[in-house]
Amino acid sequence: MNNDIGETFTPLDQETRVVVDTAAAAHHLNRRPQTLRAWACHEDGPIRPVRIYGRLAWRVSDLRRVLGCQYLKTGTASETDTGNFPGII
Repeated sequence: MNNDIGETFTPLDQETRVVVDTAAAAHHLNRRPQTLRAWACHEDGPIRPVRIYGRLAWRVSDLRRVLGCQYLKTGTASETDTGNFPGII
C-alpha cells in the first residue's frame, strides 16, 4: 500500500515488528500523522504510543485491536516484550 508521497507500508496482517512509526500507524488507521501526534500529546486517543528515545512508536498489537484484526501472529517477537527496546518509558 502506498501513501501520497510514495512510501510503501507493510500490510498490517503481515507486519512482524512490535512497533511502527507514526506514518505507518496513521496509514493503517486512515488518519493523518498529526492526528496521532495530537493523541500522544493530549493522551486522548484510542491508543497510546510508547516513546523510544523521545520518538513515538505505536504498538502493532494496539493497531490490530483497534481495527478488530483477528488472525494468527506471523512474527516471532512477543507483542508485550519491551525488553529489546531500551529507552521505552
